[in-house]
Amino acid sequence: MCTTLSPWRTEIGSLTSRAQQQMDVATTPGQAKENLARLFSGAHDASERARAGVLKAGVPDVDDGQRIADGFTTALAAMRDAYGRAASGIDGLATAPAKTFYAQVAEVVDKLNADYEASSLDTSKLSSAELKAAFDEVPECR
Repeated sequence: MCTTLSPWRTEIGSLTSRAQQQMDVATTPGQAKENLARLFSGAHDASERARAGVLKAGVPDVDDGQRIADGFTTALAAMRDAYGRAASGIDGLATAPAKTFYAQVAEVVDKLNADYEASSLDTSKLSSAELKAAFDEVPECR
């Protein structure tokens, strides 16, 4: 599971960093739209790969393993869907007038943040001592 989640976290971080760098030099709403669409689409795809990887890893051999596995796949699916909605939201925005575009971008990002927060993975709340130990000890899980 951690070998699936670690690359996902890295890719989300990388996409966010690249988008921020591009946004810092973006001079037009069109460039900002393109950068954000790329970020959200990439994060959607990365989240789906992570969800599929966790599903493929199977159920951990611990008490309540099925519930724990389902929690991870459900959370990743929710994140994937949140990024997908953000990508669609950005794609549907007109870039003129610029002031309206940026106000609508803020609304899309606020919705994404709320959706993302509601679906976030919190390994500190795992009910399995074995999994908590694994998440604490395995480098890919940190």
